[in-house]
Amino acid sequence: MNNKNAWKTYTEEDINGLERLNASYRKFLSDCKTERECTKEIIRRAEEAGYIDLDTCINEGKTIKSGDKLYAVNMNKSVALFNIGKRPISEGMNIIGAHIDSPRLDVKQNPLYEEGGMAYLDTHYYGGIKKYQWAALPLAIHGVIVKKDGTCVEVCVGEEDDDPVFCITDLLIHLSSKQMEKTGAKVIEGEQLDVVVGSIPLSDSEKNCVKENVLNILKKEYDIEEEDFVSAELEVVPAGKARELGFDRGMIMSYGQDDRVCAFTSLEAQLNVENPERTTCCLLVDKEEIGSVGATGMRSHFFENTVSEIINLMEEYSELKVRRCLKNSYMLSTDVNAGYDPMFAEVFDSKNASYCGNGVVFSKYTGSRGKSGSNDANAEYIAKIRNVMDNNNVVYQTAELGKVDAGGGGTIAYILSLYGMEVIDCGVAVLNMHAPWEIVSKADVYETEKCYRAFLREMI
Repeated sequence: MNNKNAWKTYTEEDINGLERLNASYRKFLSDCKTERECTKEIIRRAEEAGYIDLDTCINEGKTIKSGDKLYAVNMNKSVALFNIGKRPISEGMNIIGAHIDSPRLDVKQNPLYEEGGMAYLDTHYYGGIKKYQWAALPLAIHGVIVKKDGTCVEVCVGEEDDDPVFCITDLLIHLSSKQMEKTGAKVIEGEQLDVVVGSIPLSDSEKNCVKENVLNILKKEYDIEEEDFVSAELEVVPAGKARELGFDRGMIMSYGQDDRVCAFTSLEAQLNVENPERTTCCLLVDKEEIGSVGATGMRSHFFENTVSEIINLMEEYSELKVRRCLKNSYMLSTDVNAGYDPMFAEVFDSKNASYCGNGVVFSKYTGSRGKSGSNDANAEYIAKIRNVMDNNNVVYQTAELGKVDAGGGGTIAYILSLYGMEVIDCGVAVLNMHAPWEIVSKADVYETEKCYRAFLREMI
């Protein structure tokens, strides 16, 4: 079965729409580098599109009906949006679900120290990374510092042209003979991922004068003390905006495209579907990169609790109605796949790989080796999806993550499948996945948004 290159199918009108969508996507990537920043932007756009906070409905005892648009927020790190359909919600929803966290470096709770005349922040990496890729790059710091009185100080340094940036140092080639003998996993180790944040000593200090100068700057800029790091969430990410890649500008290079490329296109689709037959839901969650754990991950009860609250405001509540709603739902687990890279062809099965520019990718199963840890979608469900995609001229392909036994990975799909609903993974092919700078095709972004919109509107 030959895959179709999406670029060859486009009219001038398609290209114009593709460029508009991707310009908006690049801005989203540049502005939203943490799950908190994503959540804030998602809420802003949802409210602009007429969505209201579910908590307001609960507090006011408002009855929810067909046509209502709602959003629910979980600890400023996860969001669920609902467009209430014409059919009873117990008949199920059409759900698209992505994650908004990405691999990064988290600043530790006691991070600031001085060594060799330089001040550093100690970090703990988050998610699966090749640690050596994070050295010798310009880095930015995003996040919040919450003081004891509850004041929340937002931090974003390294993104503006006149901002300073930060860096993890690497060993010069002239002295790296021993380092070059190490395996990739050991070239730079986790405790070496400390970020240089200062080098000028405080003139009237005798001990740790560079560290003291940094603290002096933090006090002046943010009115925080060293102890406030204990209640901070600071994330170190690559500095710089999303950029077009190639002479033909056909691709996008940016930090955090796993999985914000699917989060963005899911949000676009949800906001552009009007008067759906079945209730549509866009679920954007945290912590997927570390197993979907914790209060803001998919394994929490946030989604189930939110659905329960909605049903309670629509009709006489029963747990059975919640269970029926979830069981009868259809879902696309909107997550990325590994794009075929000719430079590393040995880890791909070329017949079952995803190719950049060949449209949205459906993955019947993920997992590793013998499909361990995978959701495995039903053939009947895939047939329904094929019909919807073909009826809407969506360019799509099917793929596995790589060769059998070459490795593997997972998504949130298996967690939602525990409710008995039909689920399949569906997203964008990515090059450099989990690197500081990842690459996708503009055509795949365009086809993915078309796919999600068609799914929300027409899956019945």
